[in-house]
Amino acid sequence: MQRANLSLRGLEIFLAVARSGSVRKVAAETGLSASTISHHLRGVEDSLGVKLLDHSRRPMVLTPSGSVFARHVEEGLRSIRRGETELIAGDLAETRELRLGTVDDFDSEVAPDLAQFLARAMPKCTFMHHTRPSHEIIRLLYERKLDAGVATHPASDTSGLVEHPLLRDPFVLALPAENAPDPEALTSGQGKLPLLRYSRNQVIGNLIEAHLRRSRIGLPNRFELESNQSIMGMVAEGSGWAITTPTCYGRARRFHDRIVLCPFPGREFTRTLSLFTTEDYPANMAALIAQSLRRLINMHFVDPVTQRYPWLTPGFRVLEGGDAAQ
Repeated sequence: MQRANLSLRGLEIFLAVARSGSVRKVAAETGLSASTISHHLRGVEDSLGVKLLDHSRRPMVLTPSGSVFARHVEEGLRSIRRGETELIAGDLAETRELRLGTVDDFDSEVAPDLAQFLARAMPKCTFMHHTRPSHEIIRLLYERKLDAGVATHPASDTSGLVEHPLLRDPFVLALPAENAPDPEALTSGQGKLPLLRYSRNQVIGNLIEAHLRRSRIGLPNRFELESNQSIMGMVAEGSGWAITTPTCYGRARRFHDRIVLCPFPGREFTRTLSLFTTEDYPANMAALIAQSLRRLINMHFVDPVTQRYPWLTPGFRVLEGGDAAQ
């Protein structure tokens, strides 16, 4: 039996198109032209003598033969990636690529410092950095479009990913500093100011809403915003109050003098920010990134915020490698 002449690049592109169903999407993601993507697909199909994708449908779908082949290709590529990473795991200086995603909580302070450190530790590495919401980072890791990503630990299952907890970030109330209202009156619905909600499209918004339901707290939904800075700005102006975290507050430095934090009345709840990696990402590289992140998070967030609000200690703290996500 004559074996097909298949290229590794062709197989990677076939699998990417199989997942997305679109040549144009894969072209945009890879930086290749649509014609190059189509050429690779034809090469794989011609080598096998089998139609793997139904090109007449939009989005394209796998044929029965394509479904069988895609499962084997995915297993094979995973083994190849694991072999590559094991070869270079002992020498960080030989790392060639890192696709890293971070939530926007760390985009201004932590991410630039991390990039400089990793550039020195991995001089041959090509970096791709993405800033995304937590749920998108988790999705991109599962789609293997990222090697590592910092995200809020979601309520959903993260099996298949390796988690390195970084930060315990408790929920607090952010109130206007001038004529700050009574926290218990606000959470009982008796306050005059509206709650400024985080969007329920975000993990943080869902965590807050889940706790309000558990606590049987029902508050009118007048404002729902995706931008942390907009929420903090409206609190500073006295237009409302927010359920937030010390990290979210820490990002809004320009508003610090006009915002006051106080504990959440009733049962405490928290979120955990973690570094997630794919299962085949080298453990020593993940440990290096995680430890660097912990140092930077402590410097840029935990130390300055707890100096301003000592009562946040020890609830707001960096999590070491042995700590479990909460």
